[in-house]
Parts: sequence; C-alpha cells; structure tokens
Amino acid sequence: MKLQTAKTLGLAALTFMALLLLASLTGRGASADDAAMAPNPDQGAHLAVATFAGGCFWCMEPPFEKLDGVKKVVSGYTGGDVKNPTYEQVSEGGTGHAEAVQITYDPAKVGYKKLLYIFWRNTDPLRKNAQFCDVGYQYRTAIFTHGPEQKKLAEESKQALEKSGRFKRPIQTEIVDARPFYPAETYHQDYYLKNPLRYKFYRWNCGRDQRLDQLWGDEARGGEPAEH
Repeated sequence: MKLQTAKTLGLAALTFMALLLLASLTGRGASADDAAMAPNPDQGAHLAVATFAGGCFWCMEPPFEKLDGVKKVVSGYTGGDVKNPTYEQVSEGGTGHAEAVQITYDPAKVGYKKLLYIFWRNTDPLRKNAQFCDVGYQYRTAIFTHGPEQKKLAEESKQALEKSGRFKRPIQTEIVDARPFYPAETYHQDYYLKNPLRYKFYRWNCGRDQRLDQLWGDEARGGEPAEH
C-alpha cells in the first residue's frame, strides 16, 4: 500500500508540474508593456482614453474627474523606459517617466477638444521640465496621444495657443505618441479626496493656483470655454 500510494502521489505531482509548465508557456505572450497598454475590460467599445502629464498628478485628477462623460481618472507614470516603476524611482528622475493621468471617457458626452482645453488651463506650458514648485524631467508637461486623430487635435490646440498672442515665451509642452502607462500606488489615487487638508496645503504652498490665475485669468483651471 505504501508503494502504491507513493506511485500515485508521484504521478499526481508530475501531472501538476506539467500543468504549471503549460500555464507558464501560454502566458508568455503578453509582456509587462502589453499589460500596461491594454485597455481595461470595463471600458467598453464606446469609450476612449486620453493621457496627460501636467506636473503633480494629485492636482491633475480633480479637473477631469468632475467632467460629465469622464468615467475614470488614474494617476500613474508614462513616457519612460523602466517597467513598473515605483514612485521613489520616478521621483529620483532616472526612469524617464512623467507623472501623468490617464482618463477613460465617453466621446459622446465629452470630446477630446474639451479635455485638451482643461489640460492646458491646469498647467504652466511655459516651463520646461518643471511645474510650479516641482522641478525635474518627471514633472514635464506632455500630451500623450492615442492615434492620429488625437495627435492632430493636440497639435492644432497648441498651434492655436501659440498664435493667440497670449504668451510671450514659447510653449514647452511635448506632444508625443502614447507609451505604456503604469498606474501609481494606491495611496496616490484620489489623493485630494483621501487627504484634503494635506492636498490643499501642498497646492497652495506650491503656488499652483496663483500661477494659473496669472496665465489664464478667468479660464484658469478650466473655466467654461465659449466653443467647446
């Protein structure tokens, strides 16, 4: 009985190991980059994604989350070469990533042009590799476009600002193709709701609203545009 039991257990162990091997082989087709770029299954075919870098991602969530038609805003990291970076790694400035927000929205309710309008008026597009009190390549402003239509609209919006005469200095915001997006740690998501006092103190101490008022006047933070 002991010998038979040992054989039975041995066969079971071999079968289990074979199943594990098969599972590992079939799962190798998707890389970490694929997972980072893949749309969430709950998005639905009618939803779209937009990605913006505007300095500290804590401050870029609120203006988009309040828009009708926006389903989700996630803080994260994109534009760099390191897979699955941590906040500490990105903050040190060596990964090439920018703090960014990725927005899932319903184009039937809110257009990409409106998202661009909100983006511009929540950033200082004149600063290179910095936003307000935060300095470094990870705090650059950028529009990461998902497809040729977004790229066209983003470039048109930038050109319109350049021709408007609003700014005396050149706009530093990059317009580049979207790259893998890695969600930030849980404690960063909706930070302004989880830690309202700390968030307000940081925002005020960073001089964000003061500078936005200087740049955009009544349109600062996304005042309702006339034709969007």
